[in-house]
Amino acid sequence: MLTKRIIPCLDIKDGRTVKGINFINIRDAGDPVELGALYARQGADELVFLDITATNERRKTLAELVQRIALHVNIPFTVGGGISSAEDVSVLLHAGADKISVNTAAFKSPSLIGRLANEFGSQCVVLAIDTKFEEGDWFVYLNGGRIKTDKKTFNWAKEAVDLGAGEILLTSMNNDGTKNGFALDITKQLSDNLPVPVIASGGAGNMEHFAEVFQQAHADAALAASIFHFKEIEIPGLKKYLREEGIAVRI
Repeated sequence: MLTKRIIPCLDIKDGRTVKGINFINIRDAGDPVELGALYARQGADELVFLDITATNERRKTLAELVQRIALHVNIPFTVGGGISSAEDVSVLLHAGADKISVNTAAFKSPSLIGRLANEFGSQCVVLAIDTKFEEGDWFVYLNGGRIKTDKKTFNWAKEAVDLGAGEILLTSMNNDGTKNGFALDITKQLSDNLPVPVIASGGAGNMEHFAEVFQQAHADAALAASIFHFKEIEIPGLKKYLREEGIAVRI
């Protein structure tokens, strides 16, 4: 049985970890390298670092941050934010990242997914999808949740997997930061119908929410941010709880 993964997410702005609610109301949550190293020691399975800063120097700055992370973290980590070319990916992988995450650039130019998969392997291409439920369905949003598209989330996820994406990072904007639980329905739809792992993101507020998304929505991994950053839930206790619930996790 494959173990379920617990993945802390660190949103990076100007070199600091930040956290918001429903993609707004951003506040500081600490140093990303220190937090990443702490989570690795605590038993996190992977880490995700998403750079939400858009500057001309962003790629150089992000590569330097990735190098620092790689020196202090001994578990796989994914880096995303503004990646739009094979050159971007090459820089980050050489700096020490294990996987990269693409979102808006891949949606606007789907052939990017195939190019990256061909050059670096599907296993390192994570498609991030920001999704919102409205008008009776889940739709894809771009640019950090600011721009709505008319593309339904499942259709885009399937298309991206067919093109070569090796994993889906699914964030529900309705649930993000609310601590009311993950979006079980859309997570289950993707998990049950796609041949790649699905990471559920957005809404974790207690340990039961993690159990729900694994048992009911069949997610392969669950990602959270603020509950880890502000020590509302600690990873060793969470994994102990999940194991007691009969969910296979790496201790």
